[in-house]
This record gives sequence, C-alpha cells and structure tokens, in this order.
Amino acid sequence: MIRKTRLVHREADGRRIPGTWRHAFINNGGRYFLTDLFIYADGIVDAWEPVTLEEFEQKLASGWVATELPEGGRASGHHLAEWTFGTPRTWHTAEQLLAEVRDTVDELNGRPDSTDRCLAAVDRFMADRTEANRLAVRETYYAIPETVRHYALGDMDLKDWPLRILAAGPGGTDEVAEEEVGREDYEEAIAYFADGAGWGPAAGPAADACPPSLHVPHCFPAASDTPDKTALRNTYPAPIVYEGTVHPTVVHAYWALSTLDPAARAAITAADSPFTAKRLGEEAVRHGDWERTRTAVLGRLLLAKFTQHPELAAVLLATGTAAILYDDMDDPFWGDNGGRGRNWMGRLLELTRAELPAPAGPEPVRRAPAGR
Repeated sequence: MIRKTRLVHREADGRRIPGTWRHAFINNGGRYFLTDLFIYADGIVDAWEPVTLEEFEQKLASGWVATELPEGGRASGHHLAEWTFGTPRTWHTAEQLLAEVRDTVDELNGRPDSTDRCLAAVDRFMADRTEANRLAVRETYYAIPETVRHYALGDMDLKDWPLRILAAGPGGTDEVAEEEVGREDYEEAIAYFADGAGWGPAAGPAADACPPSLHVPHCFPAASDTPDKTALRNTYPAPIVYEGTVHPTVVHAYWALSTLDPAARAAITAADSPFTAKRLGEEAVRHGDWERTRTAVLGRLLLAKFTQHPELAAVLLATGTAAILYDDMDDPFWGDNGGRGRNWMGRLLELTRAELPAPAGPEPVRRAPAGR
C-alpha cells in the first residue's frame, strides 16, 4: 500500500502524473548505488533514467537494478556513506520487485492490484464454496508478491494466516508453517471470512486512471524488417522526399532546411550519418526565421516520414493514445529527458499520429436484399 508521505509527481506534456518512490540498488559497473526508484501512474519507472515497465523488467533481468548483492561488493549512498557488503541478505527477487512495481502502478490508478484480486476471489468463494472457487483463491493468493502477502488482510495479529489456510485447503500444506492443514484450522479460516468484520485493507480514495506513456529512449537505431519504437526516432534510416530532395533521415532534412546556403544544404543531405548531418547543420549559418518556424518544419517532416513509410506509420498508430516521452540528451526543448525537458518531439509525434489515417479494417459483409 502506498504511504501518503511517499507521494510524488512529475509533469509530462502539461499533465500532472502522480507517483511514489522506494529504495533500490543500481549495479553500475560492479559498484552498487543505493538510490530512489520513482514509480508513476503512467507506467514510467525512473531509476537514473525513465523507462517503461517492459524496459524496467529488462533492467531487472540484466541485474542493473540489483536484487542480489554479493559478499564483498562495494556500495555507496550518494553523499551519505560508502561500505562493503559483509553477509548481505535481500528480501526481493527480480520477479517479486517487478510484481510490486506493477501493483503500485495499479494502485496509483485506482485499479485493483494483486491483493484486491485475491480478496475478490475470496468473496466469490464465500458466496459459492466450490473447489473451483477455492483454487481461484489459491491462484490469486500466490500471485501477490511474497513480500507483501502478510499485509493482504490488514490484520496485525493473524497477518495472512486465514488466506494461507484457505489457499492450501484441508489436507494441503501451509507453506509458511510447513504443516498440513487440518479440518479445524480450515473451518476457523472459513469462519474468519464469514464474520466479515475487520479484514481487508482500507479502501483509499479513487484515483483518475492515467493512460500509459511510451518512452522512446535515446539510442542509435538500425533499420529492421519489423521496426519497433526505435523507428519513431528522427535518426531512424527512413529516407523521405521533401520539396523534391531525398533525405536519408528526418535529421538530415531538418538540418538541411535550417540554412539557405545551397552548398551547406547539399553537404548536410549527403552526410554519412544523422550525427554528421547535425554537426554540419550546427556549423552552417541558419536563416533568421528558423527559431520561429523550426517546430512547424519538423512537424511537416514527420508527416512526410510516416505517410511515405506505411510500416513506420503502423508503429506510430499502434501507440494508441499513449503520451510519447522522447529522449534527446542534447536538447531539453525537443526531449522529455526524465521530465526535465519540454518534450516537443513527443508532442509532435502525438500530433502526427492524430493526422495519420486509421488503418483500414476488414471489408464489411454485404447482405443480399431480402427476398432474393
């Protein structure tokens, strides 16, 4: 359950995104750093950089967000202390931490989390005491992260004992006590739930659901037969025709259009990479109206890119209504950059998405007129 003292927020595209935080260890080059892990209602998790839940899962799997701490490992708390692990003991596995983070996102949005789903299964069982419904309680109970199961009932004395007994069933094994569940204990657990008083976590205030955000990280993309969200980056190698000139990427076109010098334009367009094109563009003399018109120009270039490449348009349309957070480490005007930038690239991608035609659906079935 989220503690009110841990509520935070960030601003994204003019929206206030609620969140919370917890501690975590980051393994950076073999050294462990105690840091704050920020979790937001739109599914963005910030552990030194903002990532989606799927990207966070990858960081857990790689050990970058560390749930295993080695004996003798060097650790640091920023401007606080440095130490070496003696006989470390951790409470989480990567799977448990991920499950807790997913629960937190649900809670921030006012949606049922794994505990709520388990208690709902208990209600169904108590209304119809079939073995199938009891097994549903068991399944949902073990879906609760192990580290928080004992808080599920909000009972300071029994903790989750009645849930464990109901999940195990008579003759089954209470996996915490490592004992067989007798009929007397089982009936006592049933009576606990039948009483209905004093169990279940207190309901918090309903929250406005926050649609998930899409994070487009800073990376060097390569063309692919099955492009993913890296295709949304301006550096993605998708040639576009604009004003009669073929540009290898949006970056080439953007910087070529920033100058009126024909020689500089030609050199930028012919640059061997987007990064060379950007460097040449920054060195060229930009025309006087560029600062005022650059956002509109980039919007037109994005529309050209996605209308000329239907396979990339499909990637953008597949983002639905998600807010798009675009990383640009060099420019806080274009990038979201962990909530510190203005994210104009993300906004332009959302506007472009709105201008693209919806994908064609199946042909409607034509019915023959009645009587024929």
